[in-house]
Amino acid sequence: MAGQVVPTRIANILINALKGGVVPRAGLEYVTVGRRQEIEAILHDIEMIGEGGAYFRFVVGKYGAGKSFLLQTIRNYATAKGFAVVDADLSPERRFAGTKGQGLATYKELIKNLSTKSKPDGGALPLILEKWISGIQSAVKAGCEAEGEEFDALVEREIYKVAGSLEGMVNGFDFAKAVVLYWKAYQQDDGALKSNVLRWFRGEYPTRKEAKEDLGINFIVSDETWYDFLKIFAAFLVGAGYKGMLVIIDELVNIFKIPNSITRANNYEKILTMYNDVLQGKARYIGFLMGGTPQCIEDRYKGVFSYEALRSRLAEGHFATADMKDLSAPIIRLQMLTQEEMYILVEKLPQIHGQIFHYARALTQADILSFLTVEYNRVGAESHITPREIIRDFIELLNILHQNPQRKVAEILGDNSFQLAKGGILEEEVPDEFQEFEI
Repeated sequence: MAGQVVPTRIANILINALKGGVVPRAGLEYVTVGRRQEIEAILHDIEMIGEGGAYFRFVVGKYGAGKSFLLQTIRNYATAKGFAVVDADLSPERRFAGTKGQGLATYKELIKNLSTKSKPDGGALPLILEKWISGIQSAVKAGCEAEGEEFDALVEREIYKVAGSLEGMVNGFDFAKAVVLYWKAYQQDDGALKSNVLRWFRGEYPTRKEAKEDLGINFIVSDETWYDFLKIFAAFLVGAGYKGMLVIIDELVNIFKIPNSITRANNYEKILTMYNDVLQGKARYIGFLMGGTPQCIEDRYKGVFSYEALRSRLAEGHFATADMKDLSAPIIRLQMLTQEEMYILVEKLPQIHGQIFHYARALTQADILSFLTVEYNRVGAESHITPREIIRDFIELLNILHQNPQRKVAEILGDNSFQLAKGGILEEEVPDEFQEFEI
């Protein structure tokens, strides 16, 4: 990192996001530390997607341990390598299944966040469709000298080839019809039709009647069908020149928090369907990464393991330990970063902070070591402290030093005015009767 200049926009994103305790969407490569084995295992999975395979993984870690950070790092890698990525955080309004459109809401969020190398911040669907059509036009033009209606007919034939490959999939016929409609809208420069087709792809039509009137398609994405649509999208994206599709879903804890046991079971059943499809070879060119806390996975009353069909498939064998992890298992468990890794991480931040505020003051190695010593000497730090808390505290320290240049690091660290982040409570320590409340 030393001497490496981070673009100012990226530097701002990094510092503001890390100070706020959230994962930045860009610039992660400048601050990624550790997780080499875990990243290598997931990257191997991603390469399998490009060869027509599929995979399903859970990334499990305590709050602030870096699971969301890891997921976003993988997201950025996948788009850079030519994959399309969709991602969403679950919430009370976004689940895998529900009676009030929660499954469809998850699908909408995923498609809204559809990202590619040329459109890394999401909203890539229109670009993907038009780039694909433009690519077919260029290929046809290179192969013949046809013009006008003859040229359009040849392009349309190629469009139908890709669309026809989708018709054998569940709901594939309607998807293929929408693809052809988008081509016709593109050809005729019909903005209204384009918009309606995009609405249909995004799951925004409330009724079949409206879709039938606007598009002639008697089908819409629903709570029951959204997962099938993801599989169709993966197949289409491969036909459009991408290597496959990665689906990243975080905050599984929101399924754990559902008070109704039947609703929870319905959501876990949907996860089971996805998992079985992947392992049985029913899904191609698609991968699933899901992030959650240890409790929301392992709790036998409300977690993923409360659904016996999932527990029996996901539970570890008898030989894996914290020191000898099976990184090909469906669950990747994140350990806290070591103190050495945390040193490397916080050492990267003063330069980025200095770029934003235009100063060259650098903390010494001794200053950083003093800071980490204070952090790790807190009561309960060994088990409770997280990278998120340490980073937040360190950026606060940098802010104070910048705003008070006359102050010394040792002086601030020994001053009661510097408030360290509060240590978290182990999830396992929360009594059952309080599980529905946030602590």
